[in-house]
Amino acid sequence: MTPTLPLDGLRVADFTWVGAGPFLTKPLADHGADVIKVESRTRTDPIRSMAPFRDARPGPNRSGYFANRNTSKRSICLDLKTPRGKEIALELIAKSDVVASNFTPGTMDRLGLGYQDVIAVRPDVIYLEMPMQGNAGPHRDFRGYGLTIAAAGGLLGLTGYPDRPPVGTGTNYPDHVPNPLHAAVAVLAALRHRRRTGQGQYIELAQLESTVNVIGPALLATAAGQPVHRAANEDTAAAPHGVYPCAGDDRWCAIAVTTDNHWESLVDVLGRPAWATKDSYTTAGARLAARAELDGLVAGATVTHEAGELADALAAAGVPSAVVSDAAQVLADPQLNSRDHWTTLDHPEMGPSVYDNIPYRLSATPGRLRGPAPLLGADTRDVCLDLLGLTPHEYEHLAAEGVVG
Repeated sequence: MTPTLPLDGLRVADFTWVGAGPFLTKPLADHGADVIKVESRTRTDPIRSMAPFRDARPGPNRSGYFANRNTSKRSICLDLKTPRGKEIALELIAKSDVVASNFTPGTMDRLGLGYQDVIAVRPDVIYLEMPMQGNAGPHRDFRGYGLTIAAAGGLLGLTGYPDRPPVGTGTNYPDHVPNPLHAAVAVLAALRHRRRTGQGQYIELAQLESTVNVIGPALLATAAGQPVHRAANEDTAAAPHGVYPCAGDDRWCAIAVTTDNHWESLVDVLGRPAWATKDSYTTAGARLAARAELDGLVAGATVTHEAGELADALAAAGVPSAVVSDAAQVLADPQLNSRDHWTTLDHPEMGPSVYDNIPYRLSATPGRLRGPAPLLGADTRDVCLDLLGLTPHEYEHLAAEGVVG
């Protein structure tokens, strides 16, 4: 028997798009909520047009990025700029517990779907908006994506080498971690509050403010008068600390030495090279002071070792270490596969496709990827007829006018 999911019976009217918003509603869907993604055929979600595409063939239903963000959801298409399209959206909201959007401030109000419009049809709704910099202040109307939020929030300024431009995190980190997960926790807290009091909530999550949490230690240091700058792989409490070359093409091992015991074990694994026995490296303070010189010496020793063997030997000796894996190696990782982190879902257009599973496991009510990402508008008819009570004749008439589809 399939176990009950923790959010069974919850419905979400999902007006989010791109990265952070859909990643907020995804865990709700994967844990049982009926998340209905409201889309447009004339202005599709931008990530439906973002690579990578299955078999390198672009298409609104072939984006791996979109697929990853939208498991377990349903999709309907409405023209929200028509009176009847707005009415249908409000009918959906009246049957929903949560409304989520991440448009520029004022967009939902202009569509007639702002908070005051919504509580008129669902007084106890949980209504969440994710403006880039909030609904007030001199920058309220600024638009941006994860990259610009990371720049404005100080994250990019701390990544890279001190004498080179910022390199960033390699992905739009604010879209993947702080903003959607802060928003998900806020929604769950509001639902708990409603269960206890019967009251709904309006939640404003300013994505810039959420992202600033990522650099908390740097902000505290700055507030205390300490200079903060890009430091590449350096760590104030560890040396050597970095990514070191290994035998072969583009093979690397990450190593972090934080104690004297780590240092002695590293020296043993590297075969106790002569330079490693110098008195100048026997204390943590000395190693920190000579970190640049030490990095070069360690790199000269690791380059003769196979990355996996070196990482395993160091880990066995108690030294924090790991192979630097590429995407193909992560997919083949024995630890991830032993925990069923990778799962295959059969997408209607892309066919069997690999998805990453839920990384946290609830003991009594575990979530699951209940289905692949939906085709654009795949569930419009079912939602309109079965949930909202439109007749087949009315639906066909509205579809011919482009109101639904």
